[in-house]
Amino acid sequence: MKRSEINALIEHAKTFFAEHRFMLPPWAFWGPSDWKGKRETCAEIVENMLGWDITDFGSGDFGACGLLLFTIRNGNPARDKKPYAEKIMIVREEQETPMHFHWSKMEDIINRGGGNLVIELSQSTPDEQFCDRPFSVTTDGIAHSVEPGGKVILTPGESICLTQGLYHRFYGEKGKGLVLVGEVSQVNDDRTDNRFYAPIGRFPVVEEDVAPNHLLVGDYPRFL
Repeated sequence: MKRSEINALIEHAKTFFAEHRFMLPPWAFWGPSDWKGKRETCAEIVENMLGWDITDFGSGDFGACGLLLFTIRNGNPARDKKPYAEKIMIVREEQETPMHFHWSKMEDIINRGGGNLVIELSQSTPDEQFCDRPFSVTTDGIAHSVEPGGKVILTPGESICLTQGLYHRFYGEKGKGLVLVGEVSQVNDDRTDNRFYAPIGRFPVVEEDVAPNHLLVGDYPRFL
């Protein structure tokens, strides 16, 4: 992804979050120079990978296969006792986050506003293939039976609990607009706890055609 594209996506995201009255912490708006000399005081942000996270999953086409996230809080078993995480995301119409599950993390995905979020689900087998049997999921505490590969559509205010080993992919429903998506979960580790059904890249390769306006989580080692 080009840095100019990343800059534009973050600027749009700041506006979209503000329009939905979802306020980010002050450091979300820092530029690279604002981080200088703060490596020690901002150790939790850096080591727990808080902040801006934009990926095209190696697709080269962010609009079709990609995700914009901001990790607000997260634990790190190596450095603290915090057992939970929270993210806010923007999902575009028909923009896919590919099929994957987590070995360790259980999460709730919440439609915080905007359009509708479509989630396709399949339970996994012990050898991490798709299971061909129906299974149960809960949306806002209500249990539902889902067929393998079935869809759950979350309208604004609705949420779903995704347990460990449950394959899921999601995208915004066509014609409904951008979706403001929240996530609350156990500690999040995007380096080691994502099992994508088809091998892909989790973090983007950035082409530095312009300077960054804000740092991504992957920029911290280079700038701090």
